[in-house]
Amino acid sequence: MTAVHTPLRPYRNYVYAYPHKTAYRPLAPRPALADLWKDEARQTLSLYMHIPFCEVRCGFCNLFTRIGAPDGLIGRYLDALTRQARAVRAALGDERPARFATAAFGGGTPTYLEAAELERLCDIAELVMGADLRAIPLSVEASPATATADRLAVLAARGATRVSLGVQSFVDAEARAAVRPQRRADVEAALGRIREAGIPVLNIDLIYGIMGQTASSWRLSLDAALRWRPEEIYLYPLYVRPLTGLGRQADHAFSERDWDEQRLCRYREGRDHLLTHGYEQVSMRMFRRTDAPPQGPDDYACQTDGMVGLGCGARSYTSRLHYSFDYAVSMREVRAIIDSYTATIDFDHALVGRAINADEARRRHLLQSLLQVQGLSNAEYRLRFGCGPHEDFPGQLRVLAERGWLADGDTDRLRLSPEGLAYSDAIGPEFFSPAVRAAMTNYELR
Repeated sequence: MTAVHTPLRPYRNYVYAYPHKTAYRPLAPRPALADLWKDEARQTLSLYMHIPFCEVRCGFCNLFTRIGAPDGLIGRYLDALTRQARAVRAALGDERPARFATAAFGGGTPTYLEAAELERLCDIAELVMGADLRAIPLSVEASPATATADRLAVLAARGATRVSLGVQSFVDAEARAAVRPQRRADVEAALGRIREAGIPVLNIDLIYGIMGQTASSWRLSLDAALRWRPEEIYLYPLYVRPLTGLGRQADHAFSERDWDEQRLCRYREGRDHLLTHGYEQVSMRMFRRTDAPPQGPDDYACQTDGMVGLGCGARSYTSRLHYSFDYAVSMREVRAIIDSYTATIDFDHALVGRAINADEARRRHLLQSLLQVQGLSNAEYRLRFGCGPHEDFPGQLRVLAERGWLADGDTDRLRLSPEGLAYSDAIGPEFFSPAVRAAMTNYELR
C-alpha cells in the first residue's frame, strides 16, 4: 500500500548553511581564536569578506545590511576589518601556514565601495590574510547601480573570476513590486559593463513569485537574461520575512497555498527553460551553462573544509564551532552592531556561535551534499562518520523515498529526484536537529 503523507509546504527555509545563524547564541566563556584554530586543517580554507552597505534595501531583503554610510563610516569599517584580519591571521599561526582555496566578497553590496576602497579591501585579503586572489576563484556580489566601470576594472585587475549581479527582474513593474527601484535600461547597461571588464563568469540572479508576475513576464526575464549568455543563473523563490519591506505589508492578494503553487509553477517553467537553452542544474537555485569555462582551481569542499569570515556580518566555520558577530534585521539594530564593530579593538575571541558536535556534523554534511544535484557520496559519508546516511537518518530518508523525492538506481550516491529538488526548501528543515530547530524558533528577530 502506498504511504500517504501530509503535503509539505515547498518554501520553508533556504538552507544555504547549517546551523542557521538564528541558532547561534552568545558564547560564555568566549573562546580564543588561537585555541579554536589550533588543531584545525587549514590547507583548503575559504575566505569570506562582508561589506554591510547597500544603496537601497530591497523589500524582500533580510540580510545584515544598512542603507548608505555616513561620512567616514566606510573608512572606519575597513580599519576594523584590517584589525580583525590581523587578529585572525595571528590566530591561524605560522607553524602550519593557512592556504585559501577560494574567496568571496559579499554583503550587502561589496561594490558599494568606491574603486579605491575596493583596492583596500583586496589588499586586506592579500597582504594581511595571505590569500592569492589572482590564483584562486574570487566571487563578488554587485548591484546594477554600483557595477561601474572603474569598480569593475579594479576587480578584474585583482583577479575576480565571478561577478554576481542581483537583477531579480527585467520587468520594471515587478522590480517596483519587490521594492527594488531600478530600470531595465540601467540593468542592461550594467551587464554590458561587466562583459566589457572581461571577468570570466557572470551570474544573474532572478526571483520568481513576485506580486503580479505571470508566466509570460517570467519568460521575458529569463529570455532577457539568456541574451547575455551568463555562465550562471540563479533562480530564487521570493520569501517574505519579518521586518523586511514586504513583510510589513499586511495585504496579500492570494492565500499562502495559492502563492506556493504559483512559485512552484514559475520554478518548473524556469528550470525547464534553462535546461533547454544549454544549462545544467547544479541545485534547486543554481544553473550553469554547459560550456562555461572553469573559474580556476577550486579544491574547497564546503562539507569538510573551514571558512574564515571577516566583517560584522560574516560567519566562520571550524570543525567544532561556527561563530560570528551578532545578527539583526531591523535598521536600528544593524546600525548599532556596525558601530560596535568599527569601535572594536580586540578581535581575539569568538563572540556568538554554535558548537558542532558529531550529530550536527552529520546533519551538515548531509544537507550540504543532498541539496545539490550531484548528491551525497555514500562512501565519503561512511569514511568520515563510520556508518551510512540510511543508518543515521532512516526515518527521514524513508519518507523522501516514499514521496518519490529520491532518485532511483544509484547505489553509490544519495540523490534527489527532479521533484525532490523542487522541494529542497521543504526537505532541508526536515534534517535540522531538535536543538537547532528549538533555537531558531526561540530566536527573537531584531
